[in-house]
Amino acid sequence: MGMNAVYEGAKDCPTAIPLFPLGGALLLPRGQMPLNIFEPRYLAMIDDALKGERVIGIIQPEPETGRQPEIPPLLKVGCLGRITQFSETGDGRYIITLTGISRFRLLDELSVTTPYRQGRVGYDAFAADFVARSGEEEVDRKGLLKALRDFAKANDLKIDWKGVNEAPNEALVNALSMMCPFGPREKQALLEAQTLKDRAEVLVAITEIELARGGGDPDTTLQ
Repeated sequence: MGMNAVYEGAKDCPTAIPLFPLGGALLLPRGQMPLNIFEPRYLAMIDDALKGERVIGIIQPEPETGRQPEIPPLLKVGCLGRITQFSETGDGRYIITLTGISRFRLLDELSVTTPYRQGRVGYDAFAADFVARSGEEEVDRKGLLKALRDFAKANDLKIDWKGVNEAPNEALVNALSMMCPFGPREKQALLEAQTLKDRAEVLVAITEIELARGGGDPDTTLQ
């Protein structure tokens, strides 16, 4: 797909994609992720993506269980993102913004000569990702906002409450999921939640667990 591509379903997405392993990162459909690219292999990935379909797959490596291998195994679910903003810094870095399209399941990794990894992926399990605001009416917004208020109070977070109150449920759930200072396992649970309602419930559950632990990052600002 060229400029201003529209993704209406799995048929519009490539099945062989470059993979960007990024621990603790979460990209969700229609969410935006800014990235500072400086490693040569990922600079090459962005160069190639810009020549082609402008998409890359964000995926987490498996959480460390001791010594990490040179090529860490990857988790099985990631999110395809399209490069929607791009700039060069003048010192060899790229600043990009990815906009999430759909989650994917990693079917197998491809044998490639590129310096970056690539995979064969499928989107069939995530058809609802292509429908904006799908399942919004099922979200317990009141419960979600209570958990956010409690978490913000416990961790002295500064919240843009005007933005929160104006945001539709999908944008609210996904933005909070992407921004909240949780670990890689929690981020993956949020990614793999099947529906928006499920993701909101996982987000509330994780928040309540963190509150019970007295956890969280007191220097984090959600805005």
